[in-house]
Amino acid sequence: MATVSATETSSRRQKGEGDISAVFSSLRPSDPTNAFPPRFAELKRTMWNDGLAQSWKEVLEALEVETARIAERGEAMVPKIPMERIHKGLSAEEISTIKTAGCVIVKGGIPKEEALSWKYNIQKYVAANPGQVKGFPADNIQVFELYNTTSQMQARTHPAVLATQRALLSIWHDRSGEASLDTPISYFDRLRIRFPGDAKFALGPHVDAGSIERWEDSVYRSCFSKILQGGSGWREHDPYDAAPRVHATQDLYNAPNQCSIFRPWQGWTAMSSTGPGEGTLRVLPMLSLATAYWILRPFFRARDPKSASLKWEDWNELDLDGTAFAGCGLGTGLELNDITHPHLRLNQTMVSMPQVEPGDQVYCAHCDMIHAVEAYHGGQGDSSVLYIPAVPLTLDNVRYLRDQRSNFLAGLPAPCVIPAQTNH
Repeated sequence: MATVSATETSSRRQKGEGDISAVFSSLRPSDPTNAFPPRFAELKRTMWNDGLAQSWKEVLEALEVETARIAERGEAMVPKIPMERIHKGLSAEEISTIKTAGCVIVKGGIPKEEALSWKYNIQKYVAANPGQVKGFPADNIQVFELYNTTSQMQARTHPAVLATQRALLSIWHDRSGEASLDTPISYFDRLRIRFPGDAKFALGPHVDAGSIERWEDSVYRSCFSKILQGGSGWREHDPYDAAPRVHATQDLYNAPNQCSIFRPWQGWTAMSSTGPGEGTLRVLPMLSLATAYWILRPFFRARDPKSASLKWEDWNELDLDGTAFAGCGLGTGLELNDITHPHLRLNQTMVSMPQVEPGDQVYCAHCDMIHAVEAYHGGQGDSSVLYIPAVPLTLDNVRYLRDQRSNFLAGLPAPCVIPAQTNH
């Protein structure tokens, strides 16, 4: 792998500060300026080929079967493994199950008392700095804009966390030679301490790592080339191929709080006992098929918008003249619901994370994984996590590490890559 000079000039510009609502339109009032200009209709026509009609038909038929299976099995779709399996090495069956679901719970590894002490020390820090800590919502913070407390530093460097990250990164493969998948690095992320009764942190189904960038940026688009080639090519899509992702631009619009590097797994480490109905995470454990669906979705619309039918024959009208890309925005995440993406049947297929205890690790999102947060915390205790993703060493990520450190020392938010204008 090439090296980066400590004095190499950064190509990044400073991001504005903001809380988590800056990335998710569902957490803030509608922004009428976030409409797509005419060039996006031309982008659709450029990508179109007649084979995509067959792909769309096959994907809709497959979704009928798989969504019914997920709705029936529920939480059983989420893989759970003990920390001992990480140390001994995952079996082929465990790897296959994790890859299909796109998520996993790792039980144990971090002593419960240690995880609880992290939360206690964070709460002490917040109490000692009244009015200085920011977050969402501003009047009763549930998601804290804290990135480098002592607790977070200790958690990110915990041997159990690093071992789990190495194991999950090894599920990926890289033919480019530009990603060191056995070398996890620290990506500064925030934390959540959600209190009983909260209904404001109602984060609906979404996908991280940008939205329209997946189609607009030519390198990012290449990650989905099998899906976009038409016919049955979508069945060959490999979500775990790192090669086309290492140089993809995920943040063309310099959005505050938008992840702008290759982050294969979003994850968190529990600092409380929490389970379904207690303000926890929800996931759609159907990675590859769901991805094929939302990549193809912008090209098609219902023949009759008033019809409730989800059959292919009622959903095969081409939409190549409109500028809309369902669920996307400029400078936001990809957000999905039963209106924009009805065939996913999200009201039936989004599965709440099974019960976790302090010290359990949840790797909840492959970078194309649909996930959400329960709209209401109906439990008795707090639902608390440290967001700690699994991020590998790459040349671009090394540059990010350097700039992340410089910004940290200067008291600034994490940096952002300046997008190449030719990708617009």
